[in-house]
Parts: sequence; C-alpha cells; structure tokens
Amino acid sequence: ELRQGIREAVAAGWARLQEGGSAVDAVEAAVCTMEDNPRFNAGRGSVLTTDGTVEMDASIMEGDTLRNGAVACVTNMQHPITLARRILDTDRHSFYVGEGAMTRARALGIPFCDAEDLITDEQRKRLESVIGGTVGAVALDRRGLIAAATSTGGMTGKPPGRVGDSPLIGCGTYAESTSGGVSCTGDGEAFIRTVLARRTIGILKVAGDPMHACQIAMDILVEEGRGGGG
Repeated sequence: ELRQGIREAVAAGWARLQEGGSAVDAVEAAVCTMEDNPRFNAGRGSVLTTDGTVEMDASIMEGDTLRNGAVACVTNMQHPITLARRILDTDRHSFYVGEGAMTRARALGIPFCDAEDLITDEQRKRLESVIGGTVGAVALDRRGLIAAATSTGGMTGKPPGRVGDSPLIGCGTYAESTSGGVSCTGDGEAFIRTVLARRTIGILKVAGDPMHACQIAMDILVEEGRGGGG
C-alpha cells in the first residue's frame, strides 16, 4: 500500500513537470497526493495528539531564490502543503503557526474541512503505539529549479503544540538549485539539533555523490542528533 501510494505521488509530480509546471508545482502535487492517502502520516491519516486531535506541519522551498513557506499546528485542512505553497507565493512572512496560520489560510482562500474528516480509525488505534512517517518530495524541473516539500501529522501521541523539524527550513526541508534538495523524516528533535537538511546540502557540495552525502548525514543524525530517520 505504501509503495503504491509513493508511485501515485511520483506520477502526480511527474505529470506537473510534463505539463511544463515548475519543480515547486511538482513537489506540491506529489505531497498533496500523499496527504490524501490515509496510509501516510500527513493530511488525512495524520497521527493524533494525546488529546486525540490532529495538528499538522508542512514546509516548501524553492532553490533559486530560497523563498519558502511553512505552517505548524494547523487543523481542519486537507492540504497543509498547499497553504505553505500559497505563503511562499504571496507573503513576505514565511512561517505561520496555530490560529495565525488558520487566519492566514482564510485570507488566502484555502478550503477547510471538518476536523473529524482527517482522523482515521487506524490512527485512533495507533495513538498508544508507533510513530507514523512524514511525507516529502524533491523535484528538478527542465529550467534547473530544484524544490523540496515536507508534510506531517507529527509524532503519535505528541502533546498539543509540539512541533518537529518538518516545517523548519534548514532542519526538515531545504533546497538550493545549484546543489540539491532535501526532505527529512524521523525523530524531529534530532533533525533540529543537527540542522540536518541544510547541513546535508553542505556535505553534498563536498562529497559530490548524493548517496555518500546521505550516508554521512545519517551518521551525523545518529551520533550527534541521537536519533534516527531518513
């Protein structure tokens, strides 16, 4: 089910590129597809807080001008990544949280949904068990623009108001068109401690090979961040 969901996300992003869309369009489309899929911890199917509610985080970045948009602790919204995208496109401010993010969503015309529509029976069962996986995408378009996007419901059983690395530019998401793009998943606090998304780009500039850079980054995550992820 997860592999099929990833294939569908790749197809959605690739379709936008084939239509002449930008890398930003592509990563938004890919992440929206996963936010719609209840098997992923983003949008509908997000993990629950200790109060049994959904609080979602998302960020998006384009690597030419380093413009970005991010939101945290948003509710009643099927596609947090689309709100982050609209913030990237229209705002001089890049990061909104909680009620401020919801107010901005209303001003930008982002559609809302019933909070219960985001909660699945499986996540109710998982509230006391495992951590769900964050979703993300990186794309390179024909103009050479690289973009990255990340969306998550956070950590299962997190306290209300807890925010991890996903909406933090440089920690969970980063893109530079001259170098590469990064979207992270795992122990959010470990990625924050190591500022790993931006740091991985720096490693890539030296290492040259993406797989080697990723391995070094994962070693840093374990040894310095004292956590795990990908």
